[in-house]
Amino acid sequence: MKKTFAIAALAAITATVGFAGSANAAPFRPGFENINARQAQIMQQINFGQRSGRLTFGEVRGLRDQMRSIDFLEARYRRGGLSFGERADLDRRLDRVQADLRREMNDRDHRGDGHRDRRGF
Repeated sequence: MKKTFAIAALAAITATVGFAGSANAAPFRPGFENINARQAQIMQQINFGQRSGRLTFGEVRGLRDQMRSIDFLEARYRRGGLSFGERADLDRRLDRVQADLRREMNDRDHRGDGHRDRRGF
């Protein structure tokens, strides 16, 4: 009898912990990527733009400053648990950085250290 009770208690605890963990997990929503994966992807694109010469020093600094402010904001949001609205806010901010990055990468304003100068030569 003790063995049966112990197995039943263990099963109940396992099920409770399993359900509690899934309740805290962010629900899947199409169109919402993992915030950290998105941040890493944008940083890779910024680093590529810097290495390839398609971004100037000032552009890289500005984009990294934007990313740093998003990191601080994300940390503040996550302290109380990331809500749907906070996640949407982070996504909007990352969209803005991505649009700025796209614009800066294609503005033909290259650094002048042997790659191309401002005139495109």
